[in-house]
Amino acid sequence: QVQLVESGGGLVQPGGSLRLSCAASGSIININAMGWYRQAPGKQRELVAGITSGGNTNIADSVKGRFTISRDTAKNTVSLQMNSLKPEDTAVYYCNADATTTYRGIHYLRGDYWGQGTQVTVSS
Repeated sequence: QVQLVESGGGLVQPGGSLRLSCAASGSIININAMGWYRQAPGKQRELVAGITSGGNTNIADSVKGRFTISRDTAKNTVSLQMNSLKPEDTAVYYCNADATTTYRGIHYLRGDYWGQGTQVTVSS
């Protein structure tokens, strides 16, 4: 099993900043990549930013220049620094991990894991 716990969400004014953090724990052998997705009411969940174990990043066009993703591979954590926030950034943000885990110490299973989500609201 893998647990992803997010923190850092909240209410901010337009132009403000927030930093989201996600910590992974469990029977983890390897995490190939971690990322952040978001979902606004009535909309599809979309990728915001992702980062591989090698440090390659993928940033959505809508947040380029404003958001930065970083990862501490040794600690299995990922963070999303969000600057110059806009009302359209309002959504539930979900942490995601592509991880390989063990089953009874013998078998290996690679899967996609999700955190419970943290609310980000940008409003004046």
